[in-house]
Amino acid sequence: MIESAYIHIPFCKQICYYCDFNKFFLKGQPVKRYLKALKEEMRITLEAFPTRELKTIFVGGGTPTALEADQLEELCKTIRDILPFQKGEFTFEANPDDLTKEKLAILHHYGVNRLSLGVQSFDDELLKRIGRTHTGKDVVKTVDMAIKAGFENISIDLMYALPGQKKEDFQLSLEKALQLDLPHYSAYSLIIEPKTVYYNLMKKGRLPLSSEDLEAEMYDLLMDEMERHGIHQYEISNFAKKGYESKHNLVYWNNGEYYGFGAGAHSYVNGKRRANYGPLKKYMGQVENGQFPVMEEISLSQEEKMEEEMFLGLRKTEGVSMTRFQHKFGIELMEIFSSPAKEMENKGLVEVQGDFIRLTKKGRFLGNEVFQAFLGIS
Repeated sequence: MIESAYIHIPFCKQICYYCDFNKFFLKGQPVKRYLKALKEEMRITLEAFPTRELKTIFVGGGTPTALEADQLEELCKTIRDILPFQKGEFTFEANPDDLTKEKLAILHHYGVNRLSLGVQSFDDELLKRIGRTHTGKDVVKTVDMAIKAGFENISIDLMYALPGQKKEDFQLSLEKALQLDLPHYSAYSLIIEPKTVYYNLMKKGRLPLSSEDLEAEMYDLLMDEMERHGIHQYEISNFAKKGYESKHNLVYWNNGEYYGFGAGAHSYVNGKRRANYGPLKKYMGQVENGQFPVMEEISLSQEEKMEEEMFLGLRKTEGVSMTRFQHKFGIELMEIFSSPAKEMENKGLVEVQGDFIRLTKKGRFLGNEVFQAFLGIS
């Protein structure tokens, strides 16, 4: 049973230099037409693949809160009218300089109960260098405004190993983030992706990248500081106070199925992974012609599903439950994966404790090596 939906709003007022998500400058874009197409995609999808009740909704982008207040209200109304969602975790991504009291009031009115703020850093100079338009003070002001508007469940994203960023810079941002005493934090190291400003600069030799050692030091600092402040690590890049773990993201890491609506959105429905068309005209044209806007569809074999169960589940601090694995696939985990499990255990990268196989602390630094070991074993 599908219990989650992701909704993609691909519009931004500013394109960040590291971002490779499907996004477009907001100015001059056919937002109203896009929202209409989004509504129709939801409708035809629910007709074809009905579900009883959703438990999580995540609206991401792009920047959903870059929409004008009336457009934001239209989007929220569409979600409430079309999707079978009564109560649960309802998340909106936002930029600190996009949120206003009016927009917060709209979100709160329609039952949004979790905000995920793209902060990245509290260093104003560094923020400019990565293409962000807010300041550290904007973050503090926005968090305060959101709390006053009735939001308790607030998460912020941070980044580390940014060009020219020192360990001391990241430590300062961490301190300022933790002073806000929020229930959830995410922190990601910079990955240079094709078709980004940073990728082009790197190709020209004009991007001062962090060394692997410095990146590891920052990650170590991150884990230590979070633990010191009583915020537990429940996934490689995510930290929360007890009870505030992202229920939506856990659906991904638990290899659950979910709808994906919007240009460039991905979904996992009926054992098939689908990717929507990214270009707006292509996406909207498909939907307006009564067709699913699906660019690619992959049917997963049982072996591929089991491999995904491992490399997604191992991202979680608790790891992969062997009982759950057997219940889901009708075969014992170690019957399939004993060889890579032993190899990674011998390297000190995974451990088996009770019902779970999971990354060790050392393994968190070398996650990709571990995930790779569990692929292509069949």
